[in-house]
Amino acid sequence: MLILFLLSMQKEVFYVKSLEEDFATKTLKGKKKVNYQTAYDIIKTKKIKPNTKSFGRKRRLSCTVLHDKYLKTYRPQGIIFQTTEKPDYIFPLDMVLLSATNKIIVHYYRIKNNLHIYYNHTLIPKFEKFIFKDFSSMIKKYPSPEIAWRAVNVFRRKNKFSNLPRQKFRLVEYNEAVFHRAIKMRPIAIFGYRKETAKIAEKLNLPHYVSVKHFWKSLKNG
Repeated sequence: MLILFLLSMQKEVFYVKSLEEDFATKTLKGKKKVNYQTAYDIIKTKKIKPNTKSFGRKRRLSCTVLHDKYLKTYRPQGIIFQTTEKPDYIFPLDMVLLSATNKIIVHYYRIKNNLHIYYNHTLIPKFEKFIFKDFSSMIKKYPSPEIAWRAVNVFRRKNKFSNLPRQKFRLVEYNEAVFHRAIKMRPIAIFGYRKETAKIAEKLNLPHYVSVKHFWKSLKNG
């Protein structure tokens, strides 16, 4: 029975919504970044709203699907959740790697005060080749971040943009599942390495993990 239980847990789909250090999502209002939805509101309403507006795309909710090969996150803290709703599409990497610029910055803290400039870039024509209708088709085409990394570099070179230095590799270590609507969700856990994160998890009455890797290992170990 225990083996069957663990197998069923591994087959379930878990998503991550990364949050900023104050445990809130942000959005742009003009040139200013403002609070959009707090973790407390997300847990209370069991709903996550689209907050990201960039690269000429419509407002969206960007999350990550957890998988053995995709256990990194956009930020080091956030919410692990489940939902019965399906993403509108999935990228095997951070969409920023498809932007029509040679200046791609890995660390969010370096751009967080200039998001209106950074997010105003357009995407390289024919970027749609990296869009997948579901995770199964995406992981079949790109079974590992290394394969996605090679593919996006070939794509950028063909379009006269520079090859990405290895320091940008972390931007293919998580996928980007996109919803163009608010979604209903079931909160599973809070993750983050800062001491304050454990206190937030306690207030929200949710399990706390230092990282999504620790959460994933807990599924494997039962």
